[in-house]
Amino acid sequence: MKKITFILAVIGMITLGSCTVNEDNDTVDNDTISEVFELRNVNFAFDAVNGYNIYRTLNPQIFPSDAILIYRLSGTIDSSTPIWQPIPRTLFLNQGELDYDFDFSKEDFTIYAGGNYDLSLTPNFLNNQTFRIVIIPGFFSNKSSAKVDFNDYDAVVKAFKIDETKIISMQ
Repeated sequence: MKKITFILAVIGMITLGSCTVNEDNDTVDNDTISEVFELRNVNFAFDAVNGYNIYRTLNPQIFPSDAILIYRLSGTIDSSTPIWQPIPRTLFLNQGELDYDFDFSKEDFTIYAGGNYDLSLTPNFLNNQTFRIVIIPGFFSNKSSAKVDFNDYDAVVKAFKIDETKIISMQ
């Protein structure tokens, strides 16, 4: 009886030891891939309820555990070096304070511009704005995100291995 048990154990170990998981297949793992979308040269719309805002739907929707980071192009050092400011952000202008903020759900996001003065006096902060929307999968929340400086767009791109040549333009 001991020999039969031993033989079955050896066969079981050989059989189970030869099993592998192929993670190098061509399927897309949507729950662990960071993505970046760009809104280029967009204008804030005004409505009496929400003030100045930019609203977009997400297609496809993100997972409920995912997070969104938004950065505003505030200038450039040269033609190949943009300066990205994280939102929320308060700008202190001669006219007063201008605040950029956002909210999001798994279906959409809204970027807001508000302030303590008439924002129409500074159209250069409302028109032809460019934003980068970074989707961070919830999978990363317990991994490396504690070490990432989310105020630094370049640090986020590096930490989440985002390929900037694959940034998707959003209208």
